[in-house]
Amino acid sequence: MPELKTPKIDPPAPPDVPKSPATRVVLDPSSPSLRSILRVVVITLIILFVAGSVQTIIGSVTSLFFLVILSVFFAYLIDPLVRLIRRPFKDRGLEKWMPRSFAIVIAYLFVFTVLGIAISNIAPRVIDQAKEFGANIPSYGQSLRARGNELNQRFDRLRIPDEVQNEINKKATDIGGSITAAVGNFVLMSVTYLPWFLLVPILAFFFLKDVNQFRLAVLRMFPAGPYRMRAEAVLQEVNTTLAAYTRAQLISCVLIAILCTIGFYFLGLKYALLLGILAGIFEFVPLLGPVTIGLIVITTAAASDDPWKALYVAIFLIVLRIIHDYVTYPRIVRGGIHLHPLAIILSVLAGEQVAGIPGVFLAIPIVAVATVIYRHVLEHRGTRGLVSGWIEDAESHPEAGA
Repeated sequence: MPELKTPKIDPPAPPDVPKSPATRVVLDPSSPSLRSILRVVVITLIILFVAGSVQTIIGSVTSLFFLVILSVFFAYLIDPLVRLIRRPFKDRGLEKWMPRSFAIVIAYLFVFTVLGIAISNIAPRVIDQAKEFGANIPSYGQSLRARGNELNQRFDRLRIPDEVQNEINKKATDIGGSITAAVGNFVLMSVTYLPWFLLVPILAFFFLKDVNQFRLAVLRMFPAGPYRMRAEAVLQEVNTTLAAYTRAQLISCVLIAILCTIGFYFLGLKYALLLGILAGIFEFVPLLGPVTIGLIVITTAAASDDPWKALYVAIFLIVLRIIHDYVTYPRIVRGGIHLHPLAIILSVLAGEQVAGIPGVFLAIPIVAVATVIYRHVLEHRGTRGLVSGWIEDAESHPEAGA
C-alpha cells in the first residue's frame, strides 16, 4: 500500500504592521526648564570664578589694603585733635590763620612727642621682659609637664581611665603649643610690619588734609538728587560708625593695658608689663583677642612657682571682662558698631580665612560698613517718605546736594 504524504502547509504570514520610527528625545534650547538649568550652571561658574579671582586679588593686595586701612584708622584718631586746634580760630573767624595742614602738623608733633617720651621710658623694660620671657619658654614647658605628671598621679588615685588621661594630656600639650605659636607669629608679624610705622602717618596726613575732596569725589559718582543725598547719608553714617569704633577701641585697648598691668603686678605675676601691653593689643580684636590673651596669661601663671596664681589671674580677668563689657565699653562706644556677638565671631573667623592676621583686625569694621550700606539700600528701595523728606531739606539747603 503506497505511503500517503501530507502536504506541507506553511504557517500564515503575520500581518504587516507599520513600523514606527524610533523615539528620540530632543531638548529644545528654548524650553523654560533647560534655560533655568543653564542659567544656574552659568551663574554658579561665574560665582566660583569671581570668588577665586577675588581671593587671589585679596591675597596679592592684602598688605597694601591693610596699610591703607591702618592709615584711615590713624586719621580718625588724630582728627579730633586737629579739630580742637582749629576751633579757637574758627570761632573767631580766623580760620585762614590756621590751615588744616598746619593744624595736622601741630597735632603730629604733639602726639609723637608724647609717644616718644612714653616709649623711651617703657620700651627698655618691655624689651628686657620679652627677651627673658622668650628664653624661659622651654622651662615653662617643663613646668607644665611637671604639673601634668602631678595631675596624672591624682588621676591614678581617682582611677580615671588611661584613655581619658591621655586625651587630657594631649589637649593640654596642644593648647600650650598653640599659645607658643601664637606668640611667635605675633612677634614675627610685628617685625614684618615695622616699616609701616613710617608709612601710616604719611598716608594719614593726606587723608586728613584732603578728606573733603575724597567725599566730593565719591558723591560726584552719583546723579544729583535723591541718589546723591542717599550716598551722602551713607558716607556720613559710615564716618560716624568708623570714628566711634576706632576711638572706642583705642580707649579700650589703653584702659585694658593699664588695668591688666596693675592687676598682674599686684598678683605677683612675672612679666606684668609685657603681658599687660599684650592684653591691650589683643583687645583690638573683639571676643577672640581677650580669650587668646587670657589663655596666654593663665598658662604663664600656671607654669610659675605658685600654680594657684592661675586661678587668681583667671578670677581677675573674668571680673575685669564683666565690668568692661557691661559697664565701661557701652559708655565708650556710644552709637558705634552694634553687631551680635555671633556675627562678630563669624566675621573674625572669616577675615582670618580670607586675609590672615590683617583680616582679623579688619573684619569688624568691614562688616559694620557693609551693614550700614545694606540698610540704606533697603531703605532706598522700600521707603519713599525718607527720600522725599531729604528732597525737601535739599530744596531749603541747596548746598547739601551739590
